[in-house]
Amino acid sequence: MKTVIMALTGLVLAASPALAAKVCIDTRDIYSSKSTDGRTMVFTMKDGTKLVNHMQGYCPDLKFFGFTWALKSGDMEVCENSNTMHVNQSMQVCTLGKFDPPVMEKHAAK
Repeated sequence: MKTVIMALTGLVLAASPALAAKVCIDTRDIYSSKSTDGRTMVFTMKDGTKLVNHMQGYCPDLKFFGFTWALKSGDMEVCENSNTMHVNQSMQVCTLGKFDPPVMEKHAAK
């Protein structure tokens, strides 16, 4: 019986990261965005925080052109592993992947 309980506990603990809440951001809080490799997108937020998203798949056109979000009417939030963007000109469709933990950018003293 102890073995079964320990095994079930292990399964629950292993599943815990999968149950973690998705990281979502409000598009109105984005100051800028840039991709230099077509695999990651760096979002600089208005408060100075930087969020790196590891795109699902390769989106090479993001390096050269802007994009528009594919959102439902009235929705301003985008979430990891859920939302897509359309690259301007090529109309390539790119899907957000996992976000790294946010990093607060330090400003140099003047």
